[in-house]
Amino acid sequence: MSQTLLFPGEVEWSGENPGISLKTDPAGPFTTLASFFRVVLSPHGRGLALVLLQAPQAEDAGNICLTDNEPLARWLVENYVAHFGAWRGLAGLRSLRYRPLDSVATGGDASTHYSETVTAGSLTVALEWSGLGKPFCFALPPAQSATGRHHMPTVFIGCETATVTVNGVPRPGAPIPREIAGQRISTAMLAFSETWIRA
Repeated sequence: MSQTLLFPGEVEWSGENPGISLKTDPAGPFTTLASFFRVVLSPHGRGLALVLLQAPQAEDAGNICLTDNEPLARWLVENYVAHFGAWRGLAGLRSLRYRPLDSVATGGDASTHYSETVTAGSLTVALEWSGLGKPFCFALPPAQSATGRHHMPTVFIGCETATVTVNGVPRPGAPIPREIAGQRISTAMLAFSETWIRA
């Protein structure tokens, strides 16, 4: 007899949310944070957004959000990104500037490497993940989710190395090890089929 699991609550958004968090010193602060969203369903419709903090601990002009749907991007930052563990309480989010993006190009096969390249005027930001691990699917209950209010079923793929490049210049640092759902990954991972359900 098969068992069906139906999550209670309201689906708020669904899509993809791969991210890269870099440190130059594993015991020190993050030097670069990047969170990319490809949303297929939300109260603000579909949309793309790259939230990039080049100075996470400071109010700095390098902290930007490139998006094709600014209302959606602002909603994601306020209700989700600001609650992510590495992002919580950062001064960099207070100085976030929103700019329209021109294009997004996806590369790789998601089994060995993957990339998202976002352009906005003269700015090009490339996110690259390599040394990809085995995909695994899990569902965090509300008490363990970033917001404390949502079920979060998703597919994660960990990676060994990742880079954030801004106009051809790599950002300093590297991902560090982390654990989630009993799996050893790093602070750079692919997140597909991610759905946030308000309990």
